[in-house]
Amino acid sequence: MPKEGFDIPFLKEFKKFILKYLEKNYHFVIVCGGGNTARIYQEGVRGVSELADEDIDWIGIHATRLNAHFMRTIFRKWSYPVVTKDPTKKMKWETGVLIGAGWKPGWSTDYVAVRLAKLYGAKTVINLSNIDYAYDKDPKVFKDAKKIKDIKWKEFRKIVGDKWVPGSNLPFDPIASQEAEKDKIKVIILKGNNLKQVGNALEGISYQGTTVS
Repeated sequence: MPKEGFDIPFLKEFKKFILKYLEKNYHFVIVCGGGNTARIYQEGVRGVSELADEDIDWIGIHATRLNAHFMRTIFRKWSYPVVTKDPTKKMKWETGVLIGAGWKPGWSTDYVAVRLAKLYGAKTVINLSNIDYAYDKDPKVFKDAKKIKDIKWKEFRKIVGDKWVPGSNLPFDPIASQEAEKDKIKVIILKGNNLKQVGNALEGISYQGTTVS
């Protein structure tokens, strides 16, 4: 949830977008992150007490589950009625949409998405972010940061590192990156509110974003 509240116009467009592709016989596993909801609660605790890594993770996990139930409610008519929280447990779902959330400390929702992709035989994960592209270094800090359009997992992992840090701000989680490389899963990083580019990626048309394979 953004600080100023819900982006209702975008949510309406996102719902319309998903329903359009459901009519084309697409199926979606939508894994929700914690986003600003998690950050607000984490900062609230920091204002009062020291926050351990495990607690940072748990607050984030519960925020993802709240966001996931919110999203499942939006897609109530088309969604499996239970939010999946364990990416190792296969659900018998025949609906158009399955909603996923955080699992347990030490594992991000990027990791959950990759594990669910493996579980259901998907070869591509589309990561809806707040950036158009991933960069070779933080563009907010380094003016010479270069956008990445296509990159191999070996090179991408040099950028994101090998360790997951709760609350870290990376284009894709390092542990999830290791898992995706191992299972030969492609990850596409796109700006989430640019649904035209998301549609292009779904349909295999040229899109603005980063492809990691």
